[in-house]
Amino acid sequence: MLCIAQSNPDAATSLVPRAAPTQETYEELQHAYSHFNRTLFDGALPACLITLQREKATCGYFSGARFASVDGAVTDEIALNPAYFAVVPLVETLQTLVHEMTHLWQSHFGQPGRGRYHNREWADKMESIGLMPSSTGQPGGSRTGDCMADYAIEGGSFLAACEALLTDSFKLTWYDRFPAKEHVAFGASSLAQHLPAAAGGGAAPMAQMPNLATAVVTPAPPAEGEPPVRPNKSNRLKYRCCCGVQVWGKPGLLIQCGACGSAFAEVS
Repeated sequence: MLCIAQSNPDAATSLVPRAAPTQETYEELQHAYSHFNRTLFDGALPACLITLQREKATCGYFSGARFASVDGAVTDEIALNPAYFAVVPLVETLQTLVHEMTHLWQSHFGQPGRGRYHNREWADKMESIGLMPSSTGQPGGSRTGDCMADYAIEGGSFLAACEALLTDSFKLTWYDRFPAKEHVAFGASSLAQHLPAAAGGGAAPMAQMPNLATAVVTPAPPAEGEPPVRPNKSNRLKYRCCCGVQVWGKPGLLIQCGACGSAFAEVS
């Protein structure tokens, strides 16, 4: 198998080497998982394997019994997308983790919906631990559906658990330096910006930490009056719904998915 290394010359002399970035990252994520398991799920959730995956148009996902060990054991997977870590408030990343932990809870103790469907049982459990399901990620969205986001309920158990975790000096040490424009836009629209700083709300990490702010490279907006660059010579663009359906069409279309009701997003 041929393995090709991807390098970034401008970072070669500016980043300080660390002894064990992998260990730091996964110990932090495991610490957060254990904390929320104890405070929100009464310690009932089994251990799982947390991975980092850059799935397009998703902050994270749950996959039941995805991994097997050499001695015959199996474990679930919770995947988190590190492209969002630097550009959303920390509480938003923790919301994603707990969102997927709720899928894990339902996989072991409830009745999951078919396919990607987030059913009422899942929604009720989310609300009981302080996260309001919403198809839009904003107040007023549907509580159930194929493509679901959520927002923290003020005064709820989730924010109390976040505040306790952050009081324990929890942090994420490593961040993706190259978020895409849609990741930055998502962070800018996050309701978590308006939550108390003590619970991880407020500005995104790259706006709070000077060292990170100088390291993260965000896409430059087009100059005033300059049209966006469209390398597609056919004048047709790909659009994708969060449930996986894809279509092609002319630029500027506003398309709604007939399967789940969500809006299609342009795929660059």
